[in-house]
Amino acid sequence: MKKVAIIILALTAVAVNAQEKGKSQKITNPKTMKTASGLEYTIKEKGKGKKPKVGDKVFVHYTGKFTNDTVFDSSVNRGAPFSFKLGAGQVIKGWDEAFLLLEVGDKATIKFGPELGYGDRQSGAIPANSTLIFDVELLNIVESPQAWDVKGKDTVTMANGLKYIVIKENKAAAKADVGNNVTLHYSGFFKDGKLFDSSVEREQPFTVKMGSGQLIKALEDGIALMHKGDKVKFYIPYQLAYGDQGHAPAIPPKADLIFDIEILDVVPVLVPAHFDITGKEAKTTASGLKYYEIVKSTNPVKAAPGKTVRVHYTGYLADGKMFDSSVERGEPFEFVLGQAQVIPGWDEGIALMNVGDKLRLIIPYYLAYGEQGRLPMIPEKADLTFDVELVEVK
Repeated sequence: MKKVAIIILALTAVAVNAQEKGKSQKITNPKTMKTASGLEYTIKEKGKGKKPKVGDKVFVHYTGKFTNDTVFDSSVNRGAPFSFKLGAGQVIKGWDEAFLLLEVGDKATIKFGPELGYGDRQSGAIPANSTLIFDVELLNIVESPQAWDVKGKDTVTMANGLKYIVIKENKAAAKADVGNNVTLHYSGFFKDGKLFDSSVEREQPFTVKMGSGQLIKALEDGIALMHKGDKVKFYIPYQLAYGDQGHAPAIPPKADLIFDIEILDVVPVLVPAHFDITGKEAKTTASGLKYYEIVKSTNPVKAAPGKTVRVHYTGYLADGKMFDSSVERGEPFEFVLGQAQVIPGWDEGIALMNVGDKLRLIIPYYLAYGEQGRLPMIPEKADLTFDVELVEVK
């Protein structure tokens, strides 16, 4: 399970506008342009696609060089394009500026000094105060989700103060009742229209067990009115969201929230099978982690630090109460092993497994959530039990 298990509200989608890579045309005499910041760029092949804007996700190929033509990094050599959100500070300043000047299909060379790169600090193979040159190609755009247009549609106000507008309704489909797993897309906006979170942007639908308390109660009450295929816009006053305090860093104090939500699927919750340890002998590692081997697979593929693993799990407190389960959600949990993306007991325990193995891990509190716990789900100094199955190693 994730080290931080707080779910910042959940949910729906605007159709994703992916721009197809445009055919490019070679420029006979390319001109080098210079911006006010000092960025130099030369478009060598002109595409026919759309120009990205701040907030869009862009997919690019690049080869990075020093001024002596030494290559220090290349997505082309790796055979895997690089993606990032424009204007979000996920890349160096020169990149955020440069890709706003290009269109899909463009191939260009960009050059900038340390003030738009890594400044006076070293970064990996890049020395301090380096001038950098990149041969880049803008392959694709996924546009930032836009709030749904609700002009001419009626607003309904619930007794608790939650307001909603139905965009699309499918009353004949399965309803998002308590006890069902609901898979949905969401985009969350502030009143000024600024996007603060979106499963659409991540291209990862979100699954919630209705009645589990994973969502803001007012929002869950609203979603409970929906059916598979429905699209609804919800307006949540701050008193029904994160209140006077907000939820730093994403949600400021007294923030009214707006969610565009689309329900993709509704299925009954699966009941996790409790692993049987009858006749099994516990093993204990040097750290104090205890585990039982329930199923030992013959699969030779082993989990290893640095690998992406997919795991099904069900977690129990010391009194046997279940607090979380990927089995219920019907979707294995994925993380990179050995990168502190999960609690220490998981990083150690999953590393013992091969694909197909099933273990019961008994994790002492100091290898889990420590003395503080993770309220309200995990009490202070809570020893935790996990029934885990290693599904895949990527």
